[in-house]
Amino acid sequence: MNDLIVHQVDVTHFRLVELSRLADQAKPFYDWVEKTAKKVTGSHRELSEILMLAGRDDITAIVNGCYQEVEEKRPLLFDGIGRVYPHNKACFFFFAWMIRDAPQQRLAPLISRMRQIEKIDKLVAETDTLVELILEYRSYVKSFSWLTVREVIIDRLEGSRRSIKGHHLESSVRTAIITAFQNYFSIYSNYGKYKKIDIAESQIKIGNHTIDVSVKLTPLDNSLPESLLIPIKTRETEGGGHSHIFTRDIIAAVRELKEDESKYYIVAVIVALNWSISELENINNQIDKVYHFNINPNKFIGFDDPSQIDLNRYIQGILNND
Repeated sequence: MNDLIVHQVDVTHFRLVELSRLADQAKPFYDWVEKTAKKVTGSHRELSEILMLAGRDDITAIVNGCYQEVEEKRPLLFDGIGRVYPHNKACFFFFAWMIRDAPQQRLAPLISRMRQIEKIDKLVAETDTLVELILEYRSYVKSFSWLTVREVIIDRLEGSRRSIKGHHLESSVRTAIITAFQNYFSIYSNYGKYKKIDIAESQIKIGNHTIDVSVKLTPLDNSLPESLLIPIKTRETEGGGHSHIFTRDIIAAVRELKEDESKYYIVAVIVALNWSISELENINNQIDKVYHFNINPNKFIGFDDPSQIDLNRYIQGILNND
């Protein structure tokens, strides 16, 4: 994306682009809640209409149905840097975002207080609170449509990103990975040959090697978990010796991983100007894929459309066991 210059001043809003992309990955979760609402109520209406018209018992059943879903092939919900929320927290945040601001900072303490007063279960306290908030304020909100909820999610993601220290470029790569998995889920309502996926919240160590973004894949047949590993390299300079060092590190890591009994899929992401073509070819010969973005990392706002489509297809191949 080019800089947006107005009267010789750069007014580019890169953060909005990335947050919008991340917010769009909440759509499969929204669709899943809508399907749950239709199952519970027997209604053919969209989620917004159901929540606007349903009585207390039906709304309670909808919220409970989301919390109590036992299938592990559930859609995911994320914070502002692409870290996955545990399922119960995802349900709480999703409904709270629609009807109440700052669920973690303001609503959660109120729920803790009511639990202390009445000694009730957390799920009961959260469900009752969400139901009463929807009933009380839905006439003011007026809509729970996806476009309305999407705008709220963008705002909430921006707030969570500001509150999270140490935001780095791996959040952009994590967003691309999330997009690929959610794209598959939106089509098939599952994760192919895996019963669940777990996207690591931070870097992991395998032997002597640090992996920036990783995904644990748990097969349906309960065989050993597999892993998708994504090392990332960025340089504001123009490559040179850095490309050789990174290539050497990747190849050393791959050789070590091949000695392990676990199954690994490996993708490298490089964001750097004029990275050595020969070194890119060396890496590509050792692993599944290399994505090179020939740009200064300060201007990187995530995968472009062709790269994202290619990544979507790569992930689909893994999930389909192609």
